[in-house]
Amino acid sequence: MEQLTPQEEQLMLYVWDFGPGFIKDYRNCYPDPKPPYTTVATIIKKLETKGYLSSRLYGNTYEYRPRIKPERYKSQYISDIVNQFFQHSYKEMVTFFAREEKLSEQDLEEIIQLIKKQK
Repeated sequence: MEQLTPQEEQLMLYVWDFGPGFIKDYRNCYPDPKPPYTTVATIIKKLETKGYLSSRLYGNTYEYRPRIKPERYKSQYISDIVNQFFQHSYKEMVTFFAREEKLSEQDLEEIIQLIKKQK
């Protein structure tokens, strides 16, 4: 799965939230000032080329829909981060966040309970 640029990722978040739609629908998801229609159309085409969106022609306009679920993207994105910054170790990632005080003791206990439930 090819990594997304920040602009592509933002638009994918709108697509996942909105569901199947047209360029004008996704453009309306942006806060003001909204990007030009042509900018959104260009990003949509890049997402389709990368395999994140599929399209279906209705008359003279295309309806777009996500080809992958957000969970799959999140999983791949996190895996890439772990591999790139934490030597392929989720333990190293959790340790980093604990040291940075981004995870509380309660958070860690909840993670431990989740792991125990899955066994």
